[in-house]
Amino acid sequence: MGFNCGIVGLPNVGKSTLFNALTQTAAAEAANYPFCTIEPNTGRVGVPDERLNKLAEIAGSKEIIPTQLEFVDIAGLVKGASKGEGLGNKFLSHIREVDAIVQVLRCFEDGDITHVEGSVDPIRDAEIIETELVLADLESVEKRIPGLEKRARSQDKEAKAQLEMLQQVYELLAEGKPAREFKVDEDDAKLFKSLQLITAKPMMYVCNVAEDEAESGNEHSAKAIQRAELEGAAYVIVSARIEEEISGLESDEEKAEFLESIGLSETGLSRVIRTGYELLELITFFTIGPKEAHAWTVRKGSLAPQAAGVIHTDFEKGFIRSETIACADFINLGGEQKAKEAGKMRLEGKDYVTQDGDVMHFRFNT
Repeated sequence: MGFNCGIVGLPNVGKSTLFNALTQTAAAEAANYPFCTIEPNTGRVGVPDERLNKLAEIAGSKEIIPTQLEFVDIAGLVKGASKGEGLGNKFLSHIREVDAIVQVLRCFEDGDITHVEGSVDPIRDAEIIETELVLADLESVEKRIPGLEKRARSQDKEAKAQLEMLQQVYELLAEGKPAREFKVDEDDAKLFKSLQLITAKPMMYVCNVAEDEAESGNEHSAKAIQRAELEGAAYVIVSARIEEEISGLESDEEKAEFLESIGLSETGLSRVIRTGYELLELITFFTIGPKEAHAWTVRKGSLAPQAAGVIHTDFEKGFIRSETIACADFINLGGEQKAKEAGKMRLEGKDYVTQDGDVMHFRFNT
């Protein structure tokens, strides 16, 4: 089960520097000119989770396997991208394929790094990108409506439902608003998702600040955060340059010392990864044993058989029950056996909704 976040932004905002740090690789060339990233670069990163290390220590696990999240570095958008300016059409097609959008906003001043718009203004930059994505969705909806109208006339119920919703979404987009502002109830959520609109994807803003502003941000990031809060979007403050430096350090001890020296308790990247994970409404469950401590990803609301299926399809098909212990109980009581003795292990059936942090052992028929 793969989940990914597409990193977007105007040229020279620190997108590829952030991606390089995230994946601890120089695969994405960070260069001081637009369109140096032409094909999307993809990297998978482990999701930081202190619980996994504690569980592994208690169980004496030989190997620790974190759950992962994929990031895609998509080339910088420019004004007019929706009409093919720059390499717009290719970039927009790549954005359509991701599950969530991470928009990097330049919130640092640096005379040596040019800004495609001539000055640093994260709100203007965010509006440029949003406008291009809205225009791309608007064009997509316009193209789809005639075909749906034809199918609806032939009494196609699915086409009728799609057409009605698309016409309402079109009105919203025509006002310059993203599709994520469209009010949809639980019954229509699946239909809305099937429209596959770019601006319906969840959004996170990453405010890229200078090295000495990584802890508290600056005037530019404050404006960007205000915008994010008004939209109900996620946001994180990072210094991509600092993150790049940290990613080059070899040991965890060196990284911890470096963070302490600049007044930070954790890397900005850890917050980006965790926030991206939450943005996609994902949760983690664990399988723990002497061989390995393994974290797994499912969407919120997944039933126990679906969680079992993440490990192997046979587990889902032949699911009988799940022996389940809450992570806190496993840690506080000192392991599986002591949790059992304390009556903290539950036998859960097919209707059980997996909870974040569950330690699960599946019983199944092959």
